[in-house]
Amino acid sequence: QLQLAESGGGLVPLGGSLRLSCVTSGLNLDYYTIGWFRQAPGKEREGVSCISSSGGSTKYADSVKGRFAVSRDNAKNTVYLQMNGLKPEDTGVYYCAADYGPYCQDGVWRYDYWGQGTQVTVSS
Repeated sequence: QLQLAESGGGLVPLGGSLRLSCVTSGLNLDYYTIGWFRQAPGKEREGVSCISSSGGSTKYADSVKGRFAVSRDNAKNTVYLQMNGLKPEDTGVYYCAADYGPYCQDGVWRYDYWGQGTQVTVSS
């Protein structure tokens, strides 16, 4: 059974850092692009970052460029999101999702498999 499980969320002060992990099971991660998304209360889910199946290509939302970094370790079936310089507007539930294919593509709808999410709260 294919599963994704996020961890690493928490409450941090303005300017703090967190590293989120997305552990996958039931799939060969070599064939999947992984996206990170977030959803704040009352807002739509938005894409934060994406990493291609090989790890050779990454994408970031403009709002997080220069502060967040995505990486993956396929041998450990894990994808990471390092978040630095956190701001209150980064608050939300963060989800990882898997898309079968080599390249990052825009669109929440492209992703077939989702984790349950982890809460990130940044205090001002």
